[in-house]
Amino acid sequence: MRTELDSPLGKPAPYTEQYAPELLFPIPRAEKRREIGLTEPLPFVGEDVWNAYELSWLDAKGKPAVAVGRFRVPATTPNLIESKSLKLYLNSLNQTSFPDADAVAVTLEKDLSAASGDKVGVEVFLPEAVPRRFASFSGSDCLDALDIDCDTHTPYASYAPEPGFLSVTEAPVVEKTLYSHLLKSNCPVTGQPDWATISVRYRGRPIDAAGLLRYIVSFRRYSEFHEQCVERIYCDLLKRCAPEALAVCARYTRRGGIDINPFRSNGEFPPPPDAREVRQ
Repeated sequence: MRTELDSPLGKPAPYTEQYAPELLFPIPRAEKRREIGLTEPLPFVGEDVWNAYELSWLDAKGKPAVAVGRFRVPATTPNLIESKSLKLYLNSLNQTSFPDADAVAVTLEKDLSAASGDKVGVEVFLPEAVPRRFASFSGSDCLDALDIDCDTHTPYASYAPEPGFLSVTEAPVVEKTLYSHLLKSNCPVTGQPDWATISVRYRGRPIDAAGLLRYIVSFRRYSEFHEQCVERIYCDLLKRCAPEALAVCARYTRRGGIDINPFRSNGEFPPPPDAREVRQ
């Protein structure tokens, strides 16, 4: 079985500018899910929304076209797609001719679905039609101004995920959305930082806000792919806080012209709009 260590991450890679779907590198989700005790049926539904801002090809006359691609990868797909391989694959379209954007979308859907192991939704937006929206957290509570101690308590000082920070109070059930811009994890292959804004929407006894922020910051030196971090956070919240309803969404900043936005929910809260967070 191929792992992330076999991927093109962290390795020199030639710039391939002719269509090459074989560049896509799938990574099975199952192994990491087993690490956090996930079995079928999964305790969540969701998707990974990828926005690709450097999509280009040639028309039938050799004139370049540019666009933004949106790819919706269901959380139920057997594989996630390693991000550098997606970048290399998209670059392989740069000198490839297509009759129009619809033909590009059909090709992308075919190849991404094959790599992920199930159907991936694809939209291709020409520049004039790209949705121009930024994420709004109106009515939500930002955790980042909380005065918490982050460097004197063990094991917290190690900055490794610590679900023990999560707890609830005995107050009545509430429905709230809490968010933070302070989520950072690292690529499991290159060690490079991945930055994100994360939101937690829930219904249940109030989650201790300071503990949640400590938990979010505890990922700071942890190495895991974006999708796997969100699933770990979702499962830890489910186990430690037992909410009646839960949704976790992370909006990661771009790398290589691509941002990745995993969403996991028990099904009671719908996915948020695919609107860019200000750092994206």
